[in-house]
Formats: sequence, structure tokens, C-alpha cells
Amino acid sequence: MQNMPRYMDAGAVAAEQQRFMVRVYNWMAAGLALTGVMALYIASSETMINLVFSNKAVPIILIVVQLGLVVYLAGWAHKMSASQATGVFLLYAGLTGVTLSSVFLVYTTSSVAWTFFVTAGTFGALSLYGLVTKKDLSGLGQFLFMGLVGLILSRIANMFIASASFDSALNIIGVLIFAGLTVYDTQKIKNMNIIGNEGTEEDTKEAIVGALTLYLDFINLFLHLLRIMGDRR
Repeated sequence: MQNMPRYMDAGAVAAEQQRFMVRVYNWMAAGLALTGVMALYIASSETMINLVFSNKAVPIILIVVQLGLVVYLAGWAHKMSASQATGVFLLYAGLTGVTLSSVFLVYTTSSVAWTFFVTAGTFGALSLYGLVTKKDLSGLGQFLFMGLVGLILSRIANMFIASASFDSALNIIGVLIFAGLTVYDTQKIKNMNIIGNEGTEEDTKEAIVGALTLYLDFINLFLHLLRIMGDRR
């Protein structure tokens, strides 16, 4: 768990964890806000829509770049400066907004907005549970990771099968997996905070990596709920 100076009692440690998690949530919210602004901007501009989606190679390139940024930030954040880590995270959030602008072309604006609020409420409740529960959730990690790998492979298989019922089942499974990851990741992020480094570059990078993790959980939970709840145009 975290390194705890001997002079800090349990109350002080809890207060420091709370400070750190507030910072994580603030960065996550900033990333989501940037994603939303970019998505709305692209979706409201016919010129930008044509620029991004008229050539099938562009979305694929964007997705590959996004995956690269996630791997880069998650794996090498400790070697970056705090400003570099922040820049990579915000760049990723902005590019995600570009790719997610497609949801406004597929689903009605009202259903996208409603699903976002449902996702926010669900995520908030799940993350709060991860914060306050005394139960050790570390054992869930491997199980959820295996479920995530299975979900990805199943989606690839369904690209060839093209089964609507199978896709619906995968959406429900996806909601359950990312709900579990939200709880698990929240507890993991809270416990990874190193007590005593508040205000340092390391503290900022820890918060950015934590924000990225929860941001990914939120976005994926939103997309799976949207496939279930969304009204297509």
C-alpha cells in the first residue's frame, strides 16, 4: 500500500487520500470535459465531419494514435515530467473527443445526454463504493482483466458473425465488466498514493495516471450503456 510516515495517524492518512482522490477526479473531469467539447465541435461542423469520417483511414489512424498514447502514458509516466504527462493525457482526451463525435451522428442528442447522466450517476456510486469499502478488492483484478480480454476477442469475432443478439449480450457483459473495474480501480488508485509526496511532480503524475484509468472506465461504461439505451437516428 502507500508509504506512511510514523507520525501520521489514520485520520491524517485518510485526509491525504481524500486530497489525492479529489485531484484524480478533477483531472478526470477535465479530460471528460475536453472530450465532450471536441466531440460536440466535430459533430456540429459538416466540414470537420467530412474531414474525419469521409476517409475510412482517418478514424483508424486516430484510434491507433490513441492506443499508443494510453500505453505511453501508463507505462512511461514515471519517466516524464508532470507537464509532459499532463499534455499526453489532455491530447488523448481531445483525440478521443474527435473519434467519439461519431456517436452524435448515430444516436439522437437527447439519448446521448441522458446516457451520459446515467453513466455519471452509476460511475459516481460505484467509485464511491470503491473509496469507502474496507473489503480488499485486489483479487478482482485478474478476473476482470480476463473478462475484458474475453470481451475484446468476442467483439472481434462478432465482426464476422454480425449477430445482433450476441452484440446485445456483449453490451450487457461490458457494462458489468467496467462497473467492476470502476470499483476495483478506485480502490487501487486510492491505495497507490504515496503519503508524503504531496505537491511534488510525482504526486501530479500519480494523479494523472489515476485520472486516465478512471477516465477509460467511464468512457467504456458510457459507450456500452449507450449501445443499450441509445435511440438511433
